[in-house]
Amino acid sequence: MFQAAERPQEWAMEGPRDGLKKERLLDDRHDSGLDSMKDEEYEQMVKELQEIRLEPQEVPRGAEPWKQQLTEDGDSFLHLAIIHEEKALTMEVIRQVKGDLAFLNFQNNLQQTPLHLAVITNQPEIAEALLGAGCDPELRDFRGNTPLHLACEQGCLASVGVLTQSCTTLHLHSILKATNYNGHTCLHLASIHGYLGIVELLVSLGADVNAQEPCNGRTALHLAVDLQNPDLVSLLLKCGADVNRVTYQGYSPYQLTWGRPSTRIQQQLGQLTLENLQMLPESEDEESYDTESEFTEFTEDEVSLNSFGSLTNEGPFPSPSQAPRTAPYQRGIYIMSLSNFCA
Repeated sequence: MFQAAERPQEWAMEGPRDGLKKERLLDDRHDSGLDSMKDEEYEQMVKELQEIRLEPQEVPRGAEPWKQQLTEDGDSFLHLAIIHEEKALTMEVIRQVKGDLAFLNFQNNLQQTPLHLAVITNQPEIAEALLGAGCDPELRDFRGNTPLHLACEQGCLASVGVLTQSCTTLHLHSILKATNYNGHTCLHLASIHGYLGIVELLVSLGADVNAQEPCNGRTALHLAVDLQNPDLVSLLLKCGADVNRVTYQGYSPYQLTWGRPSTRIQQQLGQLTLENLQMLPESEDEESYDTESEFTEFTEDEVSLNSFGSLTNEGPFPSPSQAPRTAPYQRGIYIMSLSNFCA
């Protein structure tokens, strides 16, 4: 009873303005054409509207302005994020540019890719993310170093592990054989700096333990003798290093032990080296010896500018001028083992 009484009251309260509003709504409905449609047509239209899906359009590559901005050193936004060790920002940038190989492999003025910088700044987790996004591990910097060369030079076992495990077998095979502009493979660099764990890992992954420097033919074993590192010598012998492999001048690792302080190394190699490769070469005349010394002195200055200069300046053995001179050729061997590098 109460509700029935309300309805007439509501209609009674409507004014002329409300009536006009209803008339306009009815007119709009007639004008839309919906009332003139058949039920089947109306249902079909509703069905088609429901099936409409708006797909987000892909933004063209290179449209983001931050990708085009470079510093005066040629560093991109990604380079800078890695340099300043902004890990969260770096990871977000890598996520956004995944698959954009041109941006991921962009090289700055020093020919460094973001992957090079991740290794230099000791951020193996960033290096792993970059490799997963498509970075090329074979690209070289201005010294000819791949990222793996840098990791071996720095002695960062974590970065070495990431670089060797996160790249393809084809990439790994190529990188292990690659030499930088000083003629050094990754194994050579690890040997020069005495990182035994990295040396052992590289050999287990397929690095050639007998690889020779292209400029003078020294192997990692020759370098170990130059460094007077008996532990490295033992490891290389265990890994299958050839004690009878000679340099391009014809010197075996054993012959480089003469005039050096480590008798342990001499004993290790003497037991395994062929007899004819233990003999020292005949002494040269004074004129040829002086000529060799002048050439060697120039080459050593060149070497001091390279990454290998630590061998000549910080080694545990005396300088060439202080080397034992019981025979002229001993000093000649000593100098030759240090100084014959590619320019």
